[in-house]
Amino acid sequence: MVNDGRPENVCTPRKEALGAVKEYELDEKDHRFALRRGVMDALRAVPSSFSSKIYIEGLDSTDLFSMNSLLGGAIENQTTEALNSMRSVWDKEGLYKDCVFRRHAESYPDVRLEKGDGAEPLIGIELKGWFLMSKEKEPSFRFRASSGATSEWDIMAVFPWALTNVVSGSPYLMPPFLKQAKYIADLRTAYWINCGSNGKRTVRHPENCHPYPLPGESYSDSVSDDRGGNFGRIARIDGLMDEWVDDMLNMELLGIEARWWIDFLKLFTERSSKEDIAKALVSMERRRKGFPSVWRKRIQSTIESLEMLLEET
Repeated sequence: MVNDGRPENVCTPRKEALGAVKEYELDEKDHRFALRRGVMDALRAVPSSFSSKIYIEGLDSTDLFSMNSLLGGAIENQTTEALNSMRSVWDKEGLYKDCVFRRHAESYPDVRLEKGDGAEPLIGIELKGWFLMSKEKEPSFRFRASSGATSEWDIMAVFPWALTNVVSGSPYLMPPFLKQAKYIADLRTAYWINCGSNGKRTVRHPENCHPYPLPGESYSDSVSDDRGGNFGRIARIDGLMDEWVDDMLNMELLGIEARWWIDFLKLFTERSSKEDIAKALVSMERRRKGFPSVWRKRIQSTIESLEMLLEET
């Protein structure tokens, strides 16, 4: 294994094991089939209707990379409210007037479409946020829920978000990654077993596991050989989110692609000395011909300002 926990070429001969994992077929005659399709449409529409009273300013650039943990819960609450406000999208015929989306922060899945009579939820959503400016350039959350705790109707929804002024402002959402949660749980387990440590890894499933567990009930898979804490990092599964992540990193924030913002801000870590920053800026100046034209101009302006600042200190 390499230092960051990613598998080396040992994974290549066993990719067939991942290919054997398929999404669960859903019964089109089940009333939840049309409901689920409507919920998926509503999730795609959430970014356009999302609003938040949160406003961030005054943070050092080095603190930006930790924003996901700071605002993740607030983003999930706001998204749940947005879903409930779009009832006309997922319940066009008014069949589910007695149902509402509720967030369950301490159980799985953390958002459920529930009736008021205590009946089993109709659909669950595992809702995750991804701060687009995270320095890893990929979602870093862990998804450890066992396949047995997941209904085939459940959805994994990952919402990228950014701040309106990149380093300050209010959060806003971008198009989500949507996939069958039970399929992802199976794929994650197959990936862990087959794509590392020469295929000798094991996964332990909780006993008596069932969909929509009650608070306090066990629902997460566990492993014993995870010193790097990488079990459940689904963004590292080859082919699952790669294309979508790349599209998100190409999103422009104030006219500049997100990936370039991340590279630029990573220069200014707490461990960087003035000399380190100066050298990095020189390197960026040499490479800036390969950057988008708007980015080249801003790099040049920033380099000149920072060079003046470095001379004064």
